[in-house]
Amino acid sequence: MAERVRPKVYSIAAHRGFADALVAGLVPRYSEPEFGLARLTLLLPSSRARRTVSEAFIRHAGEQGNPGLLMPRMAVVGDLDLDEALGPLLDPLGADIPAAVDPQRRLFALADLIAGTMGENAPTGATLLRLARETGATMDRLLVEGIGPEELVGDAVLDLFGSLSGHWQDSLRVFATVQAKWLGRLQEWNRLDAAARRNRLFDFAAESWKRSPPGTPIVAAGVTSAAPSLARLLRVVADLDEGAIILPDFDLTMPADVWDELGRAGAAPEPGDTPFARDDAVSHPQYHLKLLLNRMGVAREEVQPWHRKGLAASPPERSHAIGSLFLPPEASKTWIELPVEKRRLAGVRIMQAATPEEEAQAVALLVREALDHPEKRVAVVTPDRPLARRVVHHLVRWNILADDSAGRPLAQTAAGRAFLLTAEVMAENAKAVPLMALLGHPLADGGMERGTWLRHLRTVERELRGPRLETGLRPIRDVVEKLGPTHKQLGDWWQLTEAAIAPLIEYQPDQTARLSDLIDTIAMAAENLCGEKLWAKEDGRSLAQFVEDFRLHAREAQFEIRPRDVARVLVDAMEPVAVRPPYGGHARVQVLGLLEARMNRADIVICAGLNEGVWPGRGSVDALLAPPVLRALGVPGADFRIGLSAHDLAGALGAPEVVLSRSARDESGPTIPSRFLLRVQALLGDLLPKHTDTRAIDLARAMVRTPEAPVYPRPRPMPNADQRLVDISATALDRLRGDPYQFFAGKIMQLQALDALDAPPSPAWQGEVAHQILEEWHKADPKPPIVEIMKRVFEERNVHPLMRGLWQPRLERALEWVEHEVAGYGDREVVAVEAWGEMHVDGVRIHGKIDRLDRYADGTLAIVDYKTGSPPSSKMVEQGYALQLGLLGMMAERDGFKAASGEATAFEYWSLAKAKTDANPFGFGYVETPLKVGSKRSGLPPEDFLPTTAAYLDGAIAAWIKGDEPFTARLNPDYPGYDTYDQLMRLDEWLPHMDVEGDDA
Repeated sequence: MAERVRPKVYSIAAHRGFADALVAGLVPRYSEPEFGLARLTLLLPSSRARRTVSEAFIRHAGEQGNPGLLMPRMAVVGDLDLDEALGPLLDPLGADIPAAVDPQRRLFALADLIAGTMGENAPTGATLLRLARETGATMDRLLVEGIGPEELVGDAVLDLFGSLSGHWQDSLRVFATVQAKWLGRLQEWNRLDAAARRNRLFDFAAESWKRSPPGTPIVAAGVTSAAPSLARLLRVVADLDEGAIILPDFDLTMPADVWDELGRAGAAPEPGDTPFARDDAVSHPQYHLKLLLNRMGVAREEVQPWHRKGLAASPPERSHAIGSLFLPPEASKTWIELPVEKRRLAGVRIMQAATPEEEAQAVALLVREALDHPEKRVAVVTPDRPLARRVVHHLVRWNILADDSAGRPLAQTAAGRAFLLTAEVMAENAKAVPLMALLGHPLADGGMERGTWLRHLRTVERELRGPRLETGLRPIRDVVEKLGPTHKQLGDWWQLTEAAIAPLIEYQPDQTARLSDLIDTIAMAAENLCGEKLWAKEDGRSLAQFVEDFRLHAREAQFEIRPRDVARVLVDAMEPVAVRPPYGGHARVQVLGLLEARMNRADIVICAGLNEGVWPGRGSVDALLAPPVLRALGVPGADFRIGLSAHDLAGALGAPEVVLSRSARDESGPTIPSRFLLRVQALLGDLLPKHTDTRAIDLARAMVRTPEAPVYPRPRPMPNADQRLVDISATALDRLRGDPYQFFAGKIMQLQALDALDAPPSPAWQGEVAHQILEEWHKADPKPPIVEIMKRVFEERNVHPLMRGLWQPRLERALEWVEHEVAGYGDREVVAVEAWGEMHVDGVRIHGKIDRLDRYADGTLAIVDYKTGSPPSSKMVEQGYALQLGLLGMMAERDGFKAASGEATAFEYWSLAKAKTDANPFGFGYVETPLKVGSKRSGLPPEDFLPTTAAYLDGAIAAWIKGDEPFTARLNPDYPGYDTYDQLMRLDEWLPHMDVEGDDA
């Protein structure tokens, strides 16, 4: 019997540096005097790995003093996570294997099959496409594992079916049906799923090389995917006379019992057992390598060490410590007895920042410091893309251009955001917020000079601010017609804008339309606004490719959605598309994601974002197939990716210098340290303080630290005499006496707060609506029912349906109460509504609008003010506030109103709030007099109201308008005024330093 040939499988320990150690061993082993390495073929996991190995060859040649080197042929196995295809070596033109189906074509076809299978229960629009995307991902997961659709109805799954809950049963039934129909569709098209085609190509290459071994060396380096078909190919390569498999960071020092504790890893102990057990340590960094070896049929003892090391190698003790660090639960009990060489992490530092911004600043400082050393390379590795972008921006401060090689989602780029904003304008029928955001986008100018475009935009936006307007272009058109005579070229700006935006709102939001037609309209509108800039640069080119592919297959599938869903559909479709920058950044700085960092090595590696949920990411359960079903089918558990991210960290820990960084908080609140970081801290034990790095954090804080400012004093503005000569409105006297600073900021400085776009209804807005209804009803002749006017005003004001449901019924009853009360008048009549009045006191103009002025039969007058909430109390009037009714009464007595004049004897607040007594049949509305009348024990007598008001008015004019009294902020702390100018007066800075009496401490 022939002796079994030992497969040539090697491992490069973490401390050696994979790419450089790989090259250091390949060159002397495979180079030839005349051909260099040209006859060698390297199988690499991804395009990024090919670039990493190429750079390692260049470094090696430079170190050896070679002027040049013929490098090997590098074939990419292809990474589905990076959406990469196989290289030409593994995808020969002569292979009789159908082409792969386009991903977008598959997406729409699966959506159609799901809708047909689920019938009336099927989701629509964006939700249907999300379900189709999840279905495709689950199909790929099964196909990578070599699991066909027939196994979904095999005995292993059928035995479990009865124990599953109802929704898992329904999901499994739908998934199996859809996959069966999908396979039929693929046969019609003569296409294959990308994952299935990869399997066939791997099997084709394995059979070809086994039958006719290549005459040149083949080495697979850094390939860790445990897909069964790839594992079979790797086994063939390992058995070739001139073949070899080189694994990254495989732990050859792990004890046998610890290796067994990792679990089955694809090797069922008995026939009929599942290849994965519930207690398998799938989150261990060596688990996927054990799975790969088991599927290759290679024993752990057959793996040989790779004795070469790279330029950025660290001491061998580092690999021992890494192996100890990730011991599974039972084996980790030996930490207490670990010898020093098994826990030595010299060169590893732990850094904790307070916030992600502080962490990014500290990381940038470490990068800047490392670059002071010639030829020192530094890599920042993090799965947290916002953190990576922060680091990149901070490095610009020192003119260090570092590219985030993991890229950005297309939806977050300038071109992608402009396209999505255009879709949002369509989806929301040109609401103010998305429309103004689109028109203000940095790429939008409509062909105008950018400054001119923005000037017109801001003019219109200022007018649109406030409560929610109706959708569509009419609000802007009205603004342009209003401002056109006084703003030159505004009409030209609007002509360009309307021509671009109008096609977006021609569709009815709830009427289905073809998605391809909607994308055509969106692309045309975005291009009209942004011009060729939309398609320029790397993000524009990615957007153009995405639009072409997505539109093509949406048209082929005749997929229909409602326009209101188009933005969500595009966000979901664009999010997986990564836009990577054109390379050309700093030669010694790399900012990498986890996939990009594999096989890479630098002199100092900064692992940032080590928080739970980030590194490792949150484990996700398959949405369509229950975990027991996946285990029965032989698919690794949901935590399998945690093991991959642990392996990524283990590889990074092999660098000579390593910084492990995290922030204690993020945007959502306190964070939890990564389980990997907690293991490092536990392993270090008493040595932890020596490995804690606070210097970079201190420097980061010092960069933003400013000298402690003195206590900000309570503002007391002192305008000159000319600036003080301003008029006073009837509602401003309270503000002047209670909080003079508010009066100063609003009247003298003329600073007005800007409303938000599409602002939600506020109490002030409710008051405006109620006053408009009452004014129109009072002035109507003949008077229609007040409810009809209310409904018309609600339509004009575009009142939100939620507001209608919550407020309209109460307001309707209160208005009917007003209608009933006024209709029952016998001894008084309404003589003026919403009328302006004025008077002069000591040369100062006092003015105001009266809600209603009534005349009694004896000629005296009643001052009426409508309130949607509770009116001011008698106690407030007694204290010298809420004097509006008194000032209006003084105007009436001094002929301030054209409609009527005379003695004011009644002062009434008509509140539209809930009635105070059950006698009111409407349940809402009551009349309140803020004076000491009836049974009231506090307040001013009616006869003292006007004289007291006049005295307070004279005092205010003498002190602040004609005098030199400072406009002190919050003069009366109990005054219930507005907080419009609290930030301007820096209230929070000086208020804590006030004593109990309101004086400066």
